[in-house]
Parts: sequence; structure tokens; C-alpha cells
Amino acid sequence: MMVRRGLWVLALCSVALGGCGGGDDSERPAPSPPRWEHDGSYPVGTSIFELVDTARARTLRVEVWYPAVEAARADAKSGEPIEQLVPEGADRDAYAGLLAAAPAECPTRRTASARDPEPADLDTFPLVVFSHCHDCLRFSGLSIAQRLASHGIAVAAPDHTDNTLFDELNGTAVPLSKEFLQTRALDVRFVLDVLLAGTDANIPDALRGRFDTSRVGVLGHSFGGVTTGLVLEDDPRPVAGMSIAAPVQNPLLPGVTLANVQKPLLFLVAKEDNSITEIGNNLIRDNFADANPPVWKLEVDDAGHWSFSDVCGLTDGFSPGCGEGTRQTVPGETFQYLPVKSGLQIASSTAAAFFSAELFGDPQALSYLAKPQDGVSVEVRE
Repeated sequence: MMVRRGLWVLALCSVALGGCGGGDDSERPAPSPPRWEHDGSYPVGTSIFELVDTARARTLRVEVWYPAVEAARADAKSGEPIEQLVPEGADRDAYAGLLAAAPAECPTRRTASARDPEPADLDTFPLVVFSHCHDCLRFSGLSIAQRLASHGIAVAAPDHTDNTLFDELNGTAVPLSKEFLQTRALDVRFVLDVLLAGTDANIPDALRGRFDTSRVGVLGHSFGGVTTGLVLEDDPRPVAGMSIAAPVQNPLLPGVTLANVQKPLLFLVAKEDNSITEIGNNLIRDNFADANPPVWKLEVDDAGHWSFSDVCGLTDGFSPGCGEGTRQTVPGETFQYLPVKSGLQIASSTAAAFFSAELFGDPQALSYLAKPQDGVSVEVRE
């Protein structure tokens, strides 16, 4: 905690004084834009494979985004159609059909990563595991994952089998429940087990043994945010977590005891979240007030529940955050949601700064998090 407190003092100096040193300000160069608002120095690679949890008779499709060698930059810049991340067949066709029918400006349509390039020449990568929303997909957090990987942080995301978009389309999806919350948390922990051990033959050869066991985080959206809370509570390996548009402790989906979470935590709030409504947002605010510090809360104006997701607008259920909506903060008032690209940018920049602070110990990242942005209010409890 003393190291973190020192980082926080440096961060406050940076925000309040532009740095705590003396000297003539006229001699200082103009500050460059915060680097977390941009891609980092690495092109991004991605690899998709299946892991089998024999103890639970459960197979998970997993995607890993990671820093890649410079030779992958052109392929990463070109990317590929996002539906190519779905195995060929009926599910891919269904996803392509949903994209064709969706508003052009909402769901993400193309990746910014190369398939299976060599990893960057680093000893190991910090690792963050992403847990997707209810009836979503592992690449629902694509933009966030790619931003983190470009800054040197690998991201792994499982499809939570039985709780994906395709399960919903096929009529076989499980409901929201405290029982399946436990299943999801075990999915995340199993992915950590396998990737950190680095011995499973299903992991691509180039990625085995490349993940740093001491620098681990967890991140989730909606049901994945609650999953994040449970993993933080039960698993000693993650050192920090970020919950998007979800309270981690709430009476509607019990299972997490916030008092037991003794790790840095960040909440990202969609102020016009018509999915969890003001009840859910107030629960997030209560979580922020009750959580063990350090804890951050960022509230984003005009954002809906899926404003921070790459599947925003893909289906009617994922539409809050796309185009026109009705405010929950002013009942009956119509408005335009924050452009999805802006929501993804806020979420990606926030995640990159937060995990750079917690996994790399970067005080400049903390100062970025503490600084209010247009349309984003920030509160911190240290």
C-alpha cells in the first residue's frame, strides 16, 4: 500500500501542479496527449483456441489478444471482418446477418488485430481476463482488448458456454442466476489456471509460458462485471479489477461480498443506463462508497448500457446505447446516445490507464484517471 500511496501522491502532483518540480513553466515543452487515448507501441495479435475443463465437463472457446512483433503491423492495421472471429457455419452466418441489419454506426464491424503472429519480444506479458455480458460474446470487449494489448497487456476472454449470443438465438441460453454467476467465475479462474501454467497443449506454442503470474487483472461488462467482483473476492491472483455498467455486489444477483475484496477496483457508469436503470446505477454508487479503497468511479453522460461494447446495436436487446433513446434521468425525454465510437474510446482509454497503473505501476496513468474529461465525472477514494 505504501508503494501505491506514493504513486497516488505523484499522480495528484501531476494533476494539480503539472508536476511537483520547480522551474520556469515557459521552458517546459507542451504536454503531449495522454497516451492511453491512443493505441500503444505494439501491433496486436489474436489467437483463438478451445480449452477443456475436464473437472466440470466444460469446453470454452478462448481468444487472446497480445502484443505482437513489428512485422505484424500491416496485418493488424488491415484487421478482418469481425464475423471471422466466429467459427464458419450457422453461427457465423447468423452474426453476419445481424451486422447487415444493424445501424451502420453502432456495432464494430472490423478488427484491428492480426491472426496468430509471433508475440512481441518481451519476457512475459501482464494478463487481464475479460468476462462478457449476459448472452454476449468473448469479443464484446474487442476494442478494450486491442487497446490493452497495444500497450503491452495481454487479454484473454472466454465465451461463457451456455450464456452466449448464439445460445440466446438458439433458445438454449441459461437465465441470469447466482448459480451461473459461480459458473462464470470458475470459467475465468480456469482460464487463468491454464494460461498461467502454460502447459496445456491447446495453447498456441508461441503463447505458452508468456503470461506473468504476478501481474494479473480481471475486467467485465454487465454480468461480466459481477463475475469480476466474484473472481476478485475468491481468487488471490488478480491484483485489480474493472466493472463496466454493473454493481459487483447487489441484492438482485447475490454472490459477491464487497467487504472481502481488498484490491483496487474501478467502476464505469453509463448515466443513461436503461438496462440496469437508476436502481442499478445507485447500487454502483453504493458499491463505490462501500468498497475498500483504492476505488474509482467514472460516470459517462449520455451513455447507455452497451455504449462501451462492440456489440452495441447488434440486436434489439443490445440497442440501448445506439442512436436515439429515452433518458432514465429525465423520464420521457428523448435524446441521442453518446456515439458508440466515443463510448468505446472512453472505456478503452480508461482500461488502458487503470491496468497500466495497477500492473505496471505507472503514476502518470493514475493522474490520467483522476483528471475529469468532457462528459465524464470522476470520483476517487484512496
